[in-house]
Amino acid sequence: MTDAVFLAAGVPDPKRGPAYAATADTVAITAAVSALIHVVLGRRLLVWGGQPSITPMILEVAEAIGVDYGRWVHLYQSNFFEDIFPEDNTRFSNVTFTNEIDRDRDLSLMHMRERMFREVRYGAAVFIGGMGGLIDEYELFRKQQPRAKVVPVISTGGAALEVARAAGAEDRDLVEDRDYVALFHRHLDISVREKRYARPENQPAAVSDRYWRPGDRQ
Repeated sequence: MTDAVFLAAGVPDPKRGPAYAATADTVAITAAVSALIHVVLGRRLLVWGGQPSITPMILEVAEAIGVDYGRWVHLYQSNFFEDIFPEDNTRFSNVTFTNEIDRDRDLSLMHMRERMFREVRYGAAVFIGGMGGLIDEYELFRKQQPRAKVVPVISTGGAALEVARAAGAEDRDLVEDRDYVALFHRHLDISVREKRYARPENQPAAVSDRYWRPGDRQ
């Protein structure tokens, strides 16, 4: 299976992160997350860290596409947050629960992220909106997955702006293009001709063998 795509996304909370909320575009964040799921699911494994504002979006789009999202997504969740796990978590069959570390939120999150970036091989990471945690994820991802592509969606604002500066992302379409489906097809190098597969094991190893051809059933 082709290398996975990591999603780091969030809607900034004006109380906890007023500076991030001031630049964030909530409509753009929602649209970008939905577009990413539409482009990726059934084509690449999608991995994320269980942000509660994002999980329902993933479920909604995944159910409409008609693939086995329990096989195409991998959710990491720290047991530090066990008491407040979103109910939607139970609908994902592919979940890795990581240990709480010394009852410390930051240490527990670091442990989860280290496992998340060590245990999966990634082709790219997409950063949308978010607050300080998104920047922490970028820094660790870049350290542990140095060959993977980084795609900060600058038009969504929030912490994605800082990630773009740190990554030296200068593509104008990351700032201006709100056609997020087309944006992700370009930046993730996923052809619009590439078929979706119900399960990863059904997907041919060679990308060229996944393309729609004349006479294929839609």
